[in-house]
Amino acid sequence: GGRIGLLVDPRLLARLSAGRRVALISGTNGKTTTTRLTAAAVGVLGPVATNPFGANMPTGHVSALVREPRARLAVLEVDEHWLPKVIGPTGAEVVALLNLSRDQLDRAKEVAMVAQVWRDTLARHADVEVVANADDPMVVWAATAAGKVTWFSAGQRWRDDSWVCPQCGSAIVRDRNDWWCSGGDLRRPAPQWTAFPREVVAPDGARYEIKLALPGRVNVGNAATALAVAAHFGVHPDQAVPRLAEVTSVAGRYAQVERDGRVIRLLLAKNPASWLEAFDMAEQVPTVLAVNARGPDGLDTSWLFDVDFSPLLGRQ
Repeated sequence: GGRIGLLVDPRLLARLSAGRRVALISGTNGKTTTTRLTAAAVGVLGPVATNPFGANMPTGHVSALVREPRARLAVLEVDEHWLPKVIGPTGAEVVALLNLSRDQLDRAKEVAMVAQVWRDTLARHADVEVVANADDPMVVWAATAAGKVTWFSAGQRWRDDSWVCPQCGSAIVRDRNDWWCSGGDLRRPAPQWTAFPREVVAPDGARYEIKLALPGRVNVGNAATALAVAAHFGVHPDQAVPRLAEVTSVAGRYAQVERDGRVIRLLLAKNPASWLEAFDMAEQVPTVLAVNARGPDGLDTSWLFDVDFSPLLGRQ
């Protein structure tokens, strides 16, 4: 439907976005989950138009907005390469930038190139508020071009795409949770929102216990992002936190299914960074790995060589 609509009217996305308050969620990993959590949090204010199944290009955005014609709020997941083309037509108020890592290199740009595209885009849209991950040097460099930034700390376990400063090419130095460029002035900014294993600390220092139906510490970081975006729309964490617990599955990922008397947890991993998080979520039980190398998800499986499979030692 979205594809046909854009063929009929190339400006359809802008027309459908007019009069709405729009938030965009982008990054390599966690977009779909963070979008779902953010839509739940913002839903305190009323109906929300969103693309819950990961259709994150303009055709999917048009379909999502058509489905909720009366919703004055919209939370849209955006493919990281499409962000420059979507931010203008949607008139986005806030853009959340989660992370950047290698992904689908047969059809995607190298990580530093994506960061440069983001940086150039945000410089042209200085009125957009950015919610950005302070723990990812690539994201920080891109976001510093924005007019206003709210920083969150969600951690960065996968670091093999950010050892070199994107600004000057010097080495990135790390000390526990802190990092800085060894040859320039780029460094980790102080976050206003911080995710811990079971709670999120807000800008005023208030602590909110996070109880999610979704597994993994990474989703507490996604929850912190959702709270920061919701706060931009005027939703207090006291109202938003209970809504986060209502999200039980996201487009099939994290779902539990029963087969032949066994309960199976489905986890999606699509690049080295997300495999690392998936292994943390997987219980110490027999595990099936399935690799998809078909057209919709890219034909290049070379990134599998970078995955550390050692957490699977000892299990069937």
